[in-house]
Amino acid sequence: MTKLYKAGILGTGSCLPERKLTNAELENIVETSDEWITKRTGIRERRIIDDDLPLAKLAARAAENAIHDAGIVKEEIELIIAATLTPDYLTPNLACSVQKELQLSGVPAFDMNAACTGFVYALNVAQQFIENGACRYVLVVAAEALSRVTDYQDRKTCVLFGDGAGATVVGRVEDSAGIIGCTAGAYGELGHNLTIPCLYSTEEDREKRNEGKKQVIWMDGSEVFTFAARIMAEATLRVVSDAQLSVGDLDHIFPHQANARILKNAVKRLEYPIEKVYSNLEHTGNISAASIPVCLDEASKAGRLKKGDKIVLVAFGGGLTYGAMLLQWSK
Repeated sequence: MTKLYKAGILGTGSCLPERKLTNAELENIVETSDEWITKRTGIRERRIIDDDLPLAKLAARAAENAIHDAGIVKEEIELIIAATLTPDYLTPNLACSVQKELQLSGVPAFDMNAACTGFVYALNVAQQFIENGACRYVLVVAAEALSRVTDYQDRKTCVLFGDGAGATVVGRVEDSAGIIGCTAGAYGELGHNLTIPCLYSTEEDREKRNEGKKQVIWMDGSEVFTFAARIMAEATLRVVSDAQLSVGDLDHIFPHQANARILKNAVKRLEYPIEKVYSNLEHTGNISAASIPVCLDEASKAGRLKKGDKIVLVAFGGGLTYGAMLLQWSK
């Protein structure tokens, strides 16, 4: 299909819960230590959503911030895409709940679940709606309440995850700015390495979890680590080379905030300066699909991104999925 327009990010927003769960607090919950967590993950604290707060409200706040940052009014939004694996309901989906919060009745709204890769997938879908002329402005919101599917007796996983929401407004841009390319994929045969059962679970699923804990995260950490470090480096190289560029041409890389060891391993494979790799996981933990848009919003607000910067967004997640997007910053 011939492109009618060029798509880019026009605005960013984020919203993190106020409550912090520190490593010191986790020492009182499960057999672990601040030193062990920090050394193995790089995480010192994570944000936790209140029990009585719907995730949709957190997502809507991030969305409102992104819309304001884009300099448009909410009524100009023509499509809402939500990336999440922890929605408040299976139906209505999170995007519809955000639409309700924003009072945008009638606007199409749907969810995407590619786990931690969800934001990259959703951004790529939004790109198609912009470039074929179907929409002028698309709201992409990524939000997670991973604390609600975390077993705090499983020390291998409970130290990793937090909650939060990030959002972007995607719209038409001019010149060389905007999204340049994207690569994505999935390996369903590896999906058993990171699971959260929903309406069905196998006997093996139940055996992997503590008694009475059904709908919680289980992960084979070593298998996921091996996949993640390799695929994030490969996907970054692929999306850059497809644009006839090199990794050295990049001003920044924004990776999914899984843990510090994965990030360092992937960066080492790329031979890329670690100081150009944005990371906030020390204070947020792993917030799945929300991690990259939250990082983008933080970096943009701090003035670390300037118009024309070439950046790569790269993620991996349950499925197992992966995705990398190359874009030229248009704000």
